[in-house]
Amino acid sequence: MGIGVGLGMARFPFQETDNFWRWVELCEAGGVDSLWQTDRLVSEEPFLECMTALAAIAGATRRLKFGMNVASVALRDPLVLAKQCATIDFLSGGRLLPAFGIGTDTAPEWAATGRETRGRGRRTDEALDIISRLWRGERVSTAGEYHRYHKAVISPLPVQQPLPLWIGGSSAAAIRRTARFGTGWQAGLEPPERAGRTRRRIVAALAETGRSIDPEHFGTGFFVYFGSRDDAVCQRELARFRTALPDVDLRHLIAVGRTEILSTIAAYAEHGIAKFILRPLAGSDAELLEHSRQLIDEVLPQAAEIALGRP
Repeated sequence: MGIGVGLGMARFPFQETDNFWRWVELCEAGGVDSLWQTDRLVSEEPFLECMTALAAIAGATRRLKFGMNVASVALRDPLVLAKQCATIDFLSGGRLLPAFGIGTDTAPEWAATGRETRGRGRRTDEALDIISRLWRGERVSTAGEYHRYHKAVISPLPVQQPLPLWIGGSSAAAIRRTARFGTGWQAGLEPPERAGRTRRRIVAALAETGRSIDPEHFGTGFFVYFGSRDDAVCQRELARFRTALPDVDLRHLIAVGRTEILSTIAAYAEHGIAKFILRPLAGSDAELLEHSRQLIDEVLPQAAEIALGRP
């Protein structure tokens, strides 16, 4: 399989809903590996709710896979989340790529819902155990620290057995979580060398658990743009980075032009990262559609030829 390239959305970038569906059709016909929807429940900016968005995409496509990047498990009921994922995978014929994390402690959802950030890692681990068991068809009874169920069971089960379960995050806890539950891993803000270092730590942790992850199931994402880094759309995104994390250099998260996009993919691939979520930046619906066409025509064919490192 080698390098796989999907496209992703953070904020909903379209002024007209019809153009969103034109974009989905373009990706379906153009050989894009997968579509990914960022999870955000509370925002003054337009964000689609990830689970319902993926259900809609499932009904509008026949080939594309799709996932959430990444859903915050601690903000959701694990039985409902497991049922949603199983339903989408069942109705799509096995095309869902669930990806989960704990959510950042600065996310507005915590205060908005009255939930404490303390313990969100333990809450996530407890929920992932429940979700995994439900997907396997087990009848789950548990009296945990955060969740209590009595003979909970779901049907129909996911078509994919096992259903993929991608984990996000690079902390020591996220690495342990990936080694325990994951079938794939998504980097967050890490540049190539740090992503490769986390990948190696996950592989070492897997050796201790006796589990394995496909070497090609380690991924990352970054923004892409065809134009100049000085253009307003790039400068706005860089300004968002500086506001969110003023002490962190995140310029590596934007690649401008075909050459830089491919060289960024190659830099990550050198460190064993094989799956990519490219998020097109644009100033209008027409520009976003055109940039996506350029990605499909100019980047995807050459990305598929990049050699994957196996550090």
